[in-house]
Order: sequence, then structure tokens, then C-alpha cells
Amino acid sequence: MNTTADHRSEKSAKAAAERVATKPTKSREATPKSLSRKKAKPALLAGGNPQIAKAEGDAPVQAYIAAMPGWKSDIGRRLDAIIMRTVPGVHKAVKWNSPFYGIEGQGWFLSFHVFTRYVKVTFFRGTSLRPVPLGESKHKDVRYLDIYEDQLDEAQFAAWVKQASQLPGERM
Repeated sequence: MNTTADHRSEKSAKAAAERVATKPTKSREATPKSLSRKKAKPALLAGGNPQIAKAEGDAPVQAYIAAMPGWKSDIGRRLDAIIMRTVPGVHKAVKWNSPFYGIEGQGWFLSFHVFTRYVKVTFFRGTSLRPVPLGESKHKDVRYLDIYEDQLDEAQFAAWVKQASQLPGERM
């Protein structure tokens, strides 16, 4: 029989029991740390794209726009305002860390995404728009609009939004 090992075993068990007994219990009420976590800004992914949980409605889209870094947040607000003005009752959601806009029950007609130097708008049926947006895609129907700082043509964007909202939407 190894009395030294038994003695160590008893001693470590006693020490562990004392640690548990003296350990303060955590309150279930919100602590300052958990409150600050709720108000914390979303993490920015590669290129500065905000990480927003997938959700339907205006609130997650507004959270995304508010988290867009620098001048891109202003672009996001302008895009959202133009879309809402052009397509009353537009359906909104955040999917894959990007705001999506569509007609309820008919699918999505556009989304946008933040990159390091620009905001990329995706028109899911872009090849049907006139004039066709310049940004080509590997997807047959998709066209892109890359918006750099101070380079948003609001009248052209509104015209594309109106056209895109009248086309069959993309189901995702």
C-alpha cells in the first residue's frame, strides 16, 4: 500500500473541496460586462463588412448600416433611403452579413456588401436593367455596382432599383 500517494490524494481532494466552498457564487442578474456585450458594436469582418446575425426586418438592416465603417455608413443610409423611397413596403433582411431587399413572397432584387475601398451593390437580375450596370459577374443574370466614396449617382441608382423591383426576385 502506498501511503504517500493516499495522503496526497486526500490532501488534494480536501483542497479542491475548500476552493469550491469559498468560491463566490455568480448572480444571475446582468453584470456590467454582460450589459456592455449587448451594446457592443458588431465585429467587422474582412474588408470592414459588419458581422450581423441573419434576421428579417428593418432592425437588423439598420444595425448593419450603423456598423458600416467610416464613409460607407453614409452610403448605406443613402442606399437604404433611396430603396425605401422607390419601393414602398420593401421587404428587408440580413443574410450572409449583407442587407437584402425584396418584395415579400416574390424574392430578393438586390443586396449590398462592404469591401475595403467600396460598397458593392448586387442586382440579382442586373442584366435585365437598362442601362446594364458595369460590374460583371460569373452568374449569368447578376450585375454589380461598386460605389466608391462620393461616387453614388442617386438618380441612376433609383432608376435601377425601380426596374429591379419589378423583375422576378431571387429566392434564397
